[in-house]
Amino acid sequence: MGVHFMPEKTCSIADLMERSGVAFGTSGARGPVTAMTDRTCFAYALAFLRHAAREGEFGPGQPVALAGDLRPSTPRILRACAAAVESLDGIPLDCGFVPSPALALHAFAGAMPSMMVTGSHIPDDRNGIKFNRAASELLKPDEAAMRADCVPLEEALFDADGMLRTPSAPGAPVDVEREYIARYLDFYGPDALKGAKLGLYQHSAVGRDLLLRLLEALGARVTPFGRSDRFIPVDTEAVREEDRALAARIARAHDFDAILSTDGDSDRPLLADERGEWLRGDVLGILCARAIGATHVATPVSSNSALEKSGWFSGTARTRIGSPFVIEAMNSLSADSGRIVCGYEANGGFLLDTDIVNAQGRALKRLPTRDAVLPMLATLILSRQSGMSLRTLVGTLPPRYTYSDRLKAFPSAISKQHLDRLREGSLETRLARLSEMFGAISGTAVDIDTVDGLRIRFANEEVIHLRPSGNAPELRCYTEADTPGRAQAMAEAVLALLEGWR
Repeated sequence: MGVHFMPEKTCSIADLMERSGVAFGTSGARGPVTAMTDRTCFAYALAFLRHAAREGEFGPGQPVALAGDLRPSTPRILRACAAAVESLDGIPLDCGFVPSPALALHAFAGAMPSMMVTGSHIPDDRNGIKFNRAASELLKPDEAAMRADCVPLEEALFDADGMLRTPSAPGAPVDVEREYIARYLDFYGPDALKGAKLGLYQHSAVGRDLLLRLLEALGARVTPFGRSDRFIPVDTEAVREEDRALAARIARAHDFDAILSTDGDSDRPLLADERGEWLRGDVLGILCARAIGATHVATPVSSNSALEKSGWFSGTARTRIGSPFVIEAMNSLSADSGRIVCGYEANGGFLLDTDIVNAQGRALKRLPTRDAVLPMLATLILSRQSGMSLRTLVGTLPPRYTYSDRLKAFPSAISKQHLDRLREGSLETRLARLSEMFGAISGTAVDIDTVDGLRIRFANEEVIHLRPSGNAPELRCYTEADTPGRAQAMAEAVLALLEGWR
């Protein structure tokens, strides 16, 4: 069949990024909703599909799976993506409003490309498109190939505001929730959480109803709360004070074993213990890796060093922040057979790179993309099997605590300018400069890691890590110390200091 339009103009994706303000972050293309016109989204989707075609993963008559989160702008962007699929004579599949990992599971099983319209945890005045190839997330070389493309656009498709004159339907409906639920129900069995009393903070997470059905199918007694018709930007790395207070209040009112939630596209978990205290994502990642019997673990440099200090794993790899980098490291670790390889991020998203088999002989297939369900289920079941509460289980880890926060509305260019200045000069000069700058907070700087941003280790083993966000105009600060209160106090002091950079 082939392409059925005559292009009137070519659009350089690199130029589009520059002009529109919609650029690649750590998880696909993201930008302000006002900048994500149908034309811009169509061009991005077209570049992705052309790349998939060059890689032998897409062609005329072949399906592309589409899904999205619950942001108000998501349905429109999905229609623009569907139009791009149809322009290349592909078949758009409407997988609905479902978790990102549920879409990926279905698409990987069918060896087809997929697009998830989501801005994850950021406010709903922004959105994005996450691209998955037929067997993996889009990696950095794939992004570079898309960036270099000049895609053909039929300008007559769009009005003066860049919106489609005749929007496409989302495509043929496909139920992907059933197989995602079956993935965990078949592996753990219907009695895995029998008798567990769980709270479910639903807010505006796209997986809020799916997660309820799954937990009940596993035998838990679940009390949902906090459902919202308005999008709430729940960030699993920087939990809002109102969500901390809500979990603590709900925990006091109910005798829950745990409280569960996710971010907007339900690929990053939030799990609170019996007191309503949210577990850090990198702590949850360590416990999940232990629960599934992992031998080798990949995680970004910002994750808790209790991973190595626990002594539970044969090997670890530290990466830049972002699932593409974790996936690349997992691929390297998996090169040797006989290993059980996984990865996780400080935000809690867990990636499984090896099939695993439980004591009952049931298999859980690899899913090399961020998933919120596995870390929560595996940790809850480990807690029950060990006879420990979640709080006690967390206490078995070495006493290292992390905290993260950010300066909002902080342009990445300004962050980069200041961090580049701190990296100038010899190692001795840099350490002296950092000791002077942060000495009142953590003392003498003794080591610097520039794998991603600027990570500073001090003589007292405390850590301050600064980096521009890859998804939003924010300056992120990660800290690590011997107590949770100390880690939080450090982050607050650092951000107060860096307010002067504005």
